[in-house]
Amino acid sequence: MIKHIALALTLAIAPLSSFAAQFVEGKHFTTVSDKAPSAEPKLTEFYSFYCHNCFNMETQYLGDIKANLNKKVSFDSKHVDFMNSEIGTEVMRSLAVIQELNVQDTMIHAMFAAIQGDESAHGHNHDHSAHEEPAINNRADIKKVFADKGIDISKYDAIADSKAVNEKIDLWRAQQREFRIQSVPTFIVNDKYAVNLSQVRTLGELIDLINYLAVEHK
Repeated sequence: MIKHIALALTLAIAPLSSFAAQFVEGKHFTTVSDKAPSAEPKLTEFYSFYCHNCFNMETQYLGDIKANLNKKVSFDSKHVDFMNSEIGTEVMRSLAVIQELNVQDTMIHAMFAAIQGDESAHGHNHDHSAHEEPAINNRADIKKVFADKGIDISKYDAIADSKAVNEKIDLWRAQQREFRIQSVPTFIVNDKYAVNLSQVRTLGELIDLINYLAVEHK
């Protein structure tokens, strides 16, 4: 699901700092849309609750990335649809519900952990035999994860099946195709530029690149 296996290793040993880097199109980033960039600077992370490296990004690096974005740059996250299955759609839908309820701080980690096991965020070896049957097989399983975290699920179905969530799912799928997203996590800047994570050496350089593309690059 992810081609950039080296990212976690390089970022893990790199301190957060500022770099006067010369970023080159075709190397550090790629233009992925013929449309004009978004009116306002923005960073979008495309990821999957099934992706181990996405869990690592969420728990180890994303906080620093968001904290050091230029103040003009907004952040959003979207779930990819690589599975093209009923449960894959339900898991995508769960992120949309999380966003509608504004419970990202509680539920994003909870969904990663429910699907992957909490230890997978840290790359620990663990007994896979305990997870031979997936913990998330349907909407009822997802609702239990929400309930276990103290989230009121009485309106879950209504929100999950709402027009707003259906439109959000359609947008995520359309942008996944438009931006040619084939691996995750992927960062898209201003709905136009994809960051080439395999060319990023440090966390500081990644942040500099995102801010450059969002605010300075024309």
